[in-house]
Amino acid sequence: MFGMGVTELLIILAIVLLLFGPKRIKTLGSDLGSAIKGFRSAVKEEDKITPPQNNAEDAHVIEGELNQQKQTSNESDKNV
Repeated sequence: MFGMGVTELLIILAIVLLLFGPKRIKTLGSDLGSAIKGFRSAVKEEDKITPPQNNAEDAHVIEGELNQQKQTSNESDKNV
């Protein structure tokens, strides 16, 4: 795992445990879990609110814009 063995991971865990203490690590883990849960629920809620886009309608709009550009291009060519 990222070129680290079990021994290195245990050393890092021991240093983190000494720095923060078991109570603080438990609180940090709980807060992280709550943040992830809130993020997931917000993403699901956004999906429910935002309706899927109609690609056929978008294609007609783009086609109309292209036709308009062609017309203006042809008119400018005639003027030259």
